[in-house]
Amino acid sequence: MTLLVGAYLVVNLVYAQMAEVRGPPTSHLLPRAYNLAQFAVAGPTLGSVVEDSWFGVDKVKHFFMSAFIESVSYSALQAARVNHRSALAGAIGVTAAFGVGREIHDSRNPKNHFSIKDLTWDAIGAGAGVVLSSHTIR
Repeated sequence: MTLLVGAYLVVNLVYAQMAEVRGPPTSHLLPRAYNLAQFAVAGPTLGSVVEDSWFGVDKVKHFFMSAFIESVSYSALQAARVNHRSALAGAIGVTAAFGVGREIHDSRNPKNHFSIKDLTWDAIGAGAGVVLSSHTIR
């Protein structure tokens, strides 16, 4: 778990350093197609084109935070004497709730948006947390 926290801090430091370096994307076709899919899933984006890549520092944050939440939730449930399978299921639920809640919060902020890509990275991070948790000594 210390490794996850350390990696999260490093990612935040790198993101802070790179925030001014990134330029505009070269293609506007994918963000517009993505906005159409996002409109169908999460509602309108008020006509704005949302620039959201699959591989960015933000996605790394989503991955590690979801793995961290999964690990902490699983550990808390195990400490409460919940059996292994139920603890994994509960940790998945807690992690999913955090991810979806964060995206709903983002959709209500005019400077941000609901992102299926962020949710995808949340799910991948939760999956990594499940794999790590499922191989712990009980």
